[in-house]
Parts: sequence; C-alpha cells; structure tokens
Amino acid sequence: MTTDRSSFRPPPGGWTTDHLDLLPEDGHRRELLDGVLLMSLRGRTHQSIAALLMVALDEDCPDGYDVTQGVEVRIDRARSFIPDVLVTTATAAAREPSRYEPHEVVLAVEIVSPSTRSIDRVLKPALYAQAGIPFHWRIEIEDEGIVVYTYKIDPAHGVYTETGRWTKFVDTGEPFPVNLPISRITPRRV
Repeated sequence: MTTDRSSFRPPPGGWTTDHLDLLPEDGHRRELLDGVLLMSLRGRTHQSIAALLMVALDEDCPDGYDVTQGVEVRIDRARSFIPDVLVTTATAAAREPSRYEPHEVVLAVEIVSPSTRSIDRVLKPALYAQAGIPFHWRIEIEDEGIVVYTYKIDPAHGVYTETGRWTKFVDTGEPFPVNLPISRITPRRV
C-alpha cells in the first residue's frame, strides 16, 4: 500500500485548519504550528500513560468537568494541537465535539516524547498559556520514573508558573482536587 505524499505538500501560504479538515481520517496525529503541519507517532508507553491518566482523572472528576484524550484544541487558523489528555467543561463535552476551542479547555496534559521534546516542554506550554488555558501538566519519563510537573497560568503575564513536581503522588486542588499516586499512571513496562 502506498501513500500519496503530494497530499502533504504545504499549500501556498502554509497549512490552515481548513486544510486539516480536508485530510483523511487515517489515524495519523496531525497538529498545526503557524502553518506548518506536524505529524508524530506515539509509542506504547506514551499511549499507556495517557490512557491510565485519563481513567484516573475521570474517577475524581466532579460534575462540571469532563476528561478525554487525543481531541484537537483549535487555537486559531494556523495553530491546532492535540493534548494527550485534557479536561474540559462539561458543557463543551456535552456537544460531542470533534475539537475544542481554548476557552473550553481547563487542563491540557502533554506527555513528553523523545521526538518532540522541545515542542512538548517549551512550545506547547507557551501557546496553551497564550490561548488562556488555565492549567497545564507535563509528564516526563525520567531516570527515577514518571514525574508530573503541574502549572497554573499567571493571567497578568499570560505564562504558566510551576505549582509542583510530583514523583510519588500528584496532590493538587486545581483544577479540581486530585490525589493521584504516580503508580496508577505507570505502565507495567516503563
């Protein structure tokens, strides 16, 4: 089976979200950064952490919120990202969207992948904060195991400030009370 690579050539002026809407639903993860199409692969460990985190957050999720994974957040016509896990308002989730607007997202979680370290650590958090998403978590697989970094937006400056570095438990009251043992989001084989 072959893929027509010409369909992935950048259109004149760069990619837009209109172009994303025309691409086939073929299981590829496509994101958009200032008109540049980003495609990435997620490995088994990455996907396992995302699935375990989604289930764990969903168990603690109060009314008014919803937890999901892998749904697009359309920031503007030239920027569109797919957080690994996200918490949205229940109102937004009730409309069964194929994508969310930034004001509907309460928490965006990125699990750092070796192939997208700079994007996951620097670029996405800066753009999520600029878009006004109140909370961000970054998950890293480090020598000591999984580490969860939690952030809250500083609305005066439009940037995230770190609220915690968690290696045993994520114990935070925002966006809702979470007391999550890291062991619950650790796959059997890390």
